[in-house]
Amino acid sequence: METAVNTEQQVNVKPRKKKKGLKVFLCILAAFAVFVCITVVVSVIGNQANLKKACSFASVEYGEDRLVPEVDADGFYFFTADRDVKVLQLTDIHIGGGWLSLKKDAMALNAVAAMVAAEKPDLVIVTGDVSFPVFYKAGTFNNKSAAKLFAGLMEHLGVYWTVAFGNHDTELYTYFSREKMSAFYSSDKYSYCLFQAGPDDVDGYGNQVIRIKNGEGLITQSLYLLDSHSYTDGDFLGILWKYDNIHRNQIDWYAAMVAEDTAANRKIDPEAGVVSSTLFFHIPLEEYKDAWKEYVDNGFQDTENVKYYFGTAGETGRVIYSGMGEDEVFETVQALGSTKAIFCGHDHYNNFSLDYKGIRLTYGKSIDYLAYDGIYKQGAQRGCTVITYSPDGSFDCASESYYQEKYQGYYAKEAVTMQDVEPVTVFED
Repeated sequence: METAVNTEQQVNVKPRKKKKGLKVFLCILAAFAVFVCITVVVSVIGNQANLKKACSFASVEYGEDRLVPEVDADGFYFFTADRDVKVLQLTDIHIGGGWLSLKKDAMALNAVAAMVAAEKPDLVIVTGDVSFPVFYKAGTFNNKSAAKLFAGLMEHLGVYWTVAFGNHDTELYTYFSREKMSAFYSSDKYSYCLFQAGPDDVDGYGNQVIRIKNGEGLITQSLYLLDSHSYTDGDFLGILWKYDNIHRNQIDWYAAMVAEDTAANRKIDPEAGVVSSTLFFHIPLEEYKDAWKEYVDNGFQDTENVKYYFGTAGETGRVIYSGMGEDEVFETVQALGSTKAIFCGHDHYNNFSLDYKGIRLTYGKSIDYLAYDGIYKQGAQRGCTVITYSPDGSFDCASESYYQEKYQGYYAKEAVTMQDVEPVTVFED
């Protein structure tokens, strides 16, 4: 009998441990579910509050000469203007769209609204990273939440705008792919958004052209936007900073569009030269590094190849985080003789503009309050780039600080340190 009792006791021990372990697991699971529910609710309520704040800004008032886009024969947008056309480049806005980033998202929206309202541009082009859905900073994987906030703001301001995708706009782990985000931006809901997904047989999304024509129908400037993609070489999460390049068929498409636009002009004026154009994308070309390094190596003086305009390189490490592979974007630009300026983003502390071998290479000032640690406390890098296109096909651009008095929003600007940025002179491989 004693043996039977002991056996029974031993038999009963394991089920009790299993039940206890199951209870602990269920408690942890329940706690996690509660945490998720709370964060989702906070995110939803917070995003609604930020959207309401975004819609509290006054709409931008334009005069009778406001430009309204039309659709060209090939389906792309164009503006007709016999005056200067102002394009505002914004980049790396980095709206998180989650419970962890609500305050910084409000700062970003305030900055965008203040600069757009003051500049009254004919068009806003965002060169990537509207969204920053990185969980430990944003508290969400929902990349559409950030896009909704930005789109809601721009629609309320009533300003025409479009986007070239950056690496953070869609991630491997985010809810919505580039295809789905393309459908979002090009939906009828956003009447001021000129985003187009682009040709199906060209890699990426958002490869498009927006043309400026004069009253005679001549194209005075073609604005080409390209998807510079995200990561490559097995770096699926981007933690090794191995960035992709613009692909060969995108370069071929760009070259074909230059030829098409030039031919269209020559139908009107047989003596017309190659169409004037500008390129916009997110990740810089390797030539940005070549140009800056040559300028630095020459004691921060112009060279035969480099002419300095403004700004500095404030990033460390590789300094210019271009694509890891080879591409022929710059060589094609030189060969065609159409594009005289390239605008990018991506490297938040870089904001220089250099002419390199006849091509103006410019970083836009970033908006970012979220992605870089401590960047919300710093202000020298934050602002916009104002690009002015003249009817004769020429252009000029200026880098503008957000903290100027002319940029006054409905909400007070945050206190920041206007840090001194020492130009980087050491380049890591």
